[in-house]
Amino acid sequence: MTATSQRLPLISFGFLGVGHLAEALIEGALASGSPASELLLSPRGRAESVAKRFGLAVAADNGALVEATSVVVLGVRPAQARGALEGLPWRADQVIVSCCAGVAIADLAEAAAPARVMRAMPLTAAAIGASPIPVHPDLATARPLLDRQGPVLPLASEGDFEVATVSAAVYGWVQHLVGRSTAWSVAEGLDPASARRLTALTFVAAGRVLAERDAPIEDLLAELATPGGITELGLSVLADRDVSGAWDAAQAAVLDRLRR
Repeated sequence: MTATSQRLPLISFGFLGVGHLAEALIEGALASGSPASELLLSPRGRAESVAKRFGLAVAADNGALVEATSVVVLGVRPAQARGALEGLPWRADQVIVSCCAGVAIADLAEAAAPARVMRAMPLTAAAIGASPIPVHPDLATARPLLDRQGPVLPLASEGDFEVATVSAAVYGWVQHLVGRSTAWSVAEGLDPASARRLTALTFVAAGRVLAERDAPIEDLLAELATPGGITELGLSVLADRDVSGAWDAAQAAVLDRLRR
């Protein structure tokens, strides 16, 4: 550590790799009250535009970022994750929050010893404080940042975390479904703004009911799928086309990729 960094208080959070996910986390943190002075960017990716947008500082290089911060959010492509950490001045009091899908803690910990590594999988909904965030292990040092983005969901093992990471792909698929339903409604004559808002809020409503009520999902669905009703009709069409089977296959394909 340089003499200059020894004289300065550590900045709370550094972002090593500044892409769309880091930008969402930064936006969520600032919107919920974090001061810009608590955040520092590495000079890569979208750093210049993000720094300009939010009034943030950019480190001279990755080494300077590590020297100046307590928690480092790793947001590079998975294939680049280990290399991005190697050769930097890590300390035992630091935590690395890896948002790199499919990259094991052991690989990162070896490259960044003696820093501790936790995995987290936030969504871009962090920008509006609405992202569920699976984590493993649950390290308290990172919570002041992650708790501002949405509910944090600690998981017992890295294997559980890998399964939970599939939800990051499901997040995109749900947006695809909202887009398809919106386009269908517009084609049937509904104005685009109303169609998009109604469809999106319908998905939100369904998610909230399932998240906030303890009844079995099958029981909640049975209340909707009354005999001869429109919900039952639609579900029968989806079953005839094995949509559930295709959905399970898509999730299995993602999990297989993560486990390689």
